[in-house]
Formats: sequence, structure tokens, C-alpha cells
Amino acid sequence: MAISQPIEEKVNDLETAIRELIYLQHKNEMQIHQLTVEMREFKDEMKEFKDEMKEFKDEMKEFKDEMKEFKDEMKGFKDEILGFKEEILDFKNEIREENRQMNKRWGELSNKMGTIVEDLVYPSINPLLARYFNLEPIDTAVRIRRKKGSLSGEFDALAICEDRVFIFEVKAGPRKEYIEEFVNRQIPLFRSLFPEHENKMVIPILAALRFEEPLVKECTSCGVYAMAYREWDYMDLLNFEDLK
Repeated sequence: MAISQPIEEKVNDLETAIRELIYLQHKNEMQIHQLTVEMREFKDEMKEFKDEMKEFKDEMKEFKDEMKEFKDEMKGFKDEILGFKEEILDFKNEIREENRQMNKRWGELSNKMGTIVEDLVYPSINPLLARYFNLEPIDTAVRIRRKKGSLSGEFDALAICEDRVFIFEVKAGPRKEYIEEFVNRQIPLFRSLFPEHENKMVIPILAALRFEEPLVKECTSCGVYAMAYREWDYMDLLNFEDLK
């Protein structure tokens, strides 16, 4: 007996549905397989990434350890530098103290021998005038004697510049009367004996190994610069700021 047309169509439809089902199943299996492969690859990549991260962390730890070691070395280096600076400072202070003591002994010896002018004052003239007055003398001399008629005089040191003359009077132990004599006698005497410098400003400087503070003030009030060792370091003008 022949199969009716509707049944044949249904069978065809069923076969088509089965084929589609098989295709879909196969497709799903392929997709699942692909997904499985991708998941495996992803897991492998994640494992590789984790390994790289672990290696990176290890490298960072090693770097941190190296940085800590470097910092420790730098700290030790800084401590050594600090200690070295302190040693240098101590050495400078020792040298300075030795220099002070040497200057003091040299001053005392020059005082005994009467050579303060030549040993201490004269070598300090040019540096002192350059430092305080920005001047370089045309001529400097010590133990200058001049006679003009019945008038005569002696000056411990002179520094001649273009527009001024510096007169140095040196005393082993300065006193108030020496300041007054310097102003009232030595400067007018210089004016009389050296008329070629009559148009120049005369600047008096009283020099000694050391000055007590009241005598420095007395020099200032009389317009005289007080020159002496500053803490036995070097010859200096003690009242420059008050007279400049």
C-alpha cells in the first residue's frame, strides 16, 4: 500500500529535523571543543602570566634588597663623609689655633726686638688697603725720616695713594695719650714735612699687637683707625665699620 502524501512529507520533515539536530549537535560539539581549547590556552596563558608575575615579584624583591643594601651603603658613606668633615674641621681648628699661637709668639718676639713695624705691620699694609679701601698704594715705606730746616720727624710707616696718604703709628702698648699725640702732633708734622701731599686726605692708623675695647672706642672718637690682631688670626682694622 502506498504511503500517503502527508505522511511522506512528515517523514521528510522528520529527516530534515534529525539532520539539523545532528548538525547542531556536531556544531555544538565543535564549539565546545573550540571553547575547551581556548580555555586550555587561556589557562596556559594565565599560568605563564602567573609565572611571569612571580618572576617579576622575585625581581622586585631582589631589587628592593639591592636598594636597601645600597641605602645602607650610602648611609655608611654619609657617616664616613660626616666623620671626615668633622676631622677636617678639627684639623682646621688645630691649624688655626697653632697659627694664633704662632702669631702671638711672633708678635711677642717682634715686640722684644723692636721689629713690629717690619715683621707685622708692613706685610699687612697692601692686603689691608685692598680689602677695606680697594686701593693699591703707589709707594709704601717704613721708618721714614725727614728733616726740613729745624723741623724733623720720623714715621713708622707710610702708604702713598693717588688721593690719600695712610700714616701708620706703631705702639707696643697703646695708651690714650698716644692717640692724642698721633692726632695733634704726628699728622700736623706730616703736613709740614711733606708739602707735596698737601692736597691728599691723611688717614691715621694706630697699630699694636692688641687693643682693649675702651682704647678702640677712643681711637674711633678721634678719627683714628685701630689696627691689631683680630683674635690673633690676622692684622685687621678693629673699628672700620665705625669710621667708614
